[in-house]
Amino acid sequence: MEDYYERLTVLLLEKNTNLTYAQARTWIELLWEDFETTHAKAGRKYQGKEAAEKVVRVWVKQYGNKLHEFTALNPKYADLLHDEKDLFH
Repeated sequence: MEDYYERLTVLLLEKNTNLTYAQARTWIELLWEDFETTHAKAGRKYQGKEAAEKVVRVWVKQYGNKLHEFTALNPKYADLLHDEKDLFH
């Protein structure tokens, strides 16, 4: 699982230089969990980590450059994604 998260985190950091490594990693974990939860609630059969990675990769490519703006508009996520001690890559 770590390999999947790491690859996607690196991709997100390439798309969005406004995020720290920790923020990008958190986004990847949130997106992954959201996909798997939504997929399960819809009653679909689990298709494996490769399917989740493929979907999250598409989301990162389409929306990754704007994810830092989402946090500003949604205070629910601000606590998860804001830590002044984080270093930018």
